[in-house]
Amino acid sequence: MKGAMNIESLAAELRAFVGITRKKAIGDLMQYFPIDSGRIIASFGEDAAVIDDGDEVMLLAADGIWSKLMEADPEWAGYCSVLVNVHDIAAMGGWPVAMVDVLSVASKEVADRVLLGMKSGIEKFEVPIIGGHLHPDTPYNALDVAILGKARKDSVILSSTAKPGEVVIAAADLDGRAHHKFEINFDSTSFKDKKTLQAQLGSMRELGEAGLVKAGKDISNPGLLGTLGMMLESSRAGAEVDLDQIPVPAGLSLLSWLKMYPGMGFVVTARPENVEQVLSIFSRRGLTASPIGLVTEERRLKIRSGKEQTVLFDLETECVTGIR
Repeated sequence: MKGAMNIESLAAELRAFVGITRKKAIGDLMQYFPIDSGRIIASFGEDAAVIDDGDEVMLLAADGIWSKLMEADPEWAGYCSVLVNVHDIAAMGGWPVAMVDVLSVASKEVADRVLLGMKSGIEKFEVPIIGGHLHPDTPYNALDVAILGKARKDSVILSSTAKPGEVVIAAADLDGRAHHKFEINFDSTSFKDKKTLQAQLGSMRELGEAGLVKAGKDISNPGLLGTLGMMLESSRAGAEVDLDQIPVPAGLSLLSWLKMYPGMGFVVTARPENVEQVLSIFSRRGLTASPIGLVTEERRLKIRSGKEQTVLFDLETECVTGIR
């Protein structure tokens, strides 16, 4: 295993990681949001809700920026508000259309820094903000962004459809660095050109339209294994992951990487006969991808390294998000 930490200690660190633990409250909210519409194809547990729109679907998602990130670097927070929303749409095999935002600030100085970051993200990913709401005089600083996207109905990638026997594949751009003000963010995008980023984001759409992946998510704040846990939970499945097969950026330990938002990264499942094609598409589009495990019927996320093995999440008895 990359790094000196034993597997039990690594599992304990990840289970206690705030990027994972703060997701547990999500499931409790669902009782307040009954869904009574024949147009809703998929909702809670997905990176974006899927709404029927003829031969296509509308994809609707929202992200609130973590207060710790706003405090650390408002400009980076503004940039990330665009980045994470665009990724939610890309993860579903779709393309982004437009965004709206709600910005609450205690000072003009903070507002200016946040807006500079948002402007940079808008220009980088070419997705406009077309409206929203401003609170210019709050005692706190907060930023929330919602995004609308589209996808072909026959090629949407859900995170609730992983099946036993499928191969788990992790893909990310390893050419980057930990953000100097927020070490659990890996920046692989801010210094890249639009063409490179569009190619990377387009990998999921190509995979979806070719029918090569069965389930997928963008790797978000819970990190690779936390995100995989969310996908398995909503799919009512488990997985066995070989930690030694996870690609890690140079200069980082495995544990540090597993706690990071990678900037540009996805975790997908594919049938064994399609793995090589999936790896080829990710590689051609500038992402480093590797098969890291198998989906299992037993609802446990097991991790191993060499002869060591442990259970990271027992999804029969505990939850990551509470969405089942």
